Amino acid sequence: MHFVFMGVSGSGKTSVAARVADRIGLPFAEADDFHPRSNIEKMESGKPLTDEDRWPWLRELADWMGRHESKGESTVMACSALKRDYRDVLRAGASEVHFLHMHGPSEVIWERMDARDGHFMPPALLRSQLDTLQRLDPDEGGQELDLREDLDALTARALEYVGERMRASGV
Repeated sequence: MHFVFMGVSGSGKTSVAARVADRIGLPFAEADDFHPRSNIEKMESGKPLTDEDRWPWLRELADWMGRHESKGESTVMACSALKRDYRDVLRAGASEVHFLHMHGPSEVIWERMDARDGHFMPPALLRSQLDTLQRLDPDEGGQELDLREDLDALTARALEYVGERMRASGV
C-alpha cells in the first residue's frame, strides 16, 4: 500500500508526509529528489515544466513504489501529482496507491512560498501549478487535508487515514 501526499509547491506535503513515514516506519520519497537536473534548471529559471518534462520523472517515481512493493513494503511519497493523468502514472507502479491532497486557499500557499528559503521552485511558478492542479476525482482513492491546520493536526489526520487503509487491507 502506497500513500502519496500531493499538492502544489508550498502546500506542506513534504512536511506531513515525512512525519507520517517516520511515525509508522515506512520508506519515504521526496519526489523533487527524483527530478533530472534539466527539470530543476528549468524551474529555477522560472519556466514551468511541461508534460513531456514530467512523464519520465513520474515513471521513475512509479517504479520506486513498484520496487518497494515487490519487497512487500508500503511507502510514503511527497509528490505534486497535480493532474489525474499524472496520478494514473503513479497508480500504474503499484497495486494500491492512495492520495492525500494538501489543499487550501492560494493566499496561504503564497505566504508560505514567500517565507521559505533554499528551494529551487520560485514562488512565481506557483500560478502555473495552481492552474494545472486537478482535485481528486470521486473515483480516486484519497482524501483532502486542509493545509490551514497546524502540522500536528494534519499529521494526526493523515495517520488516521493511513492507519484505517492499512488495517482494512491487513497490512
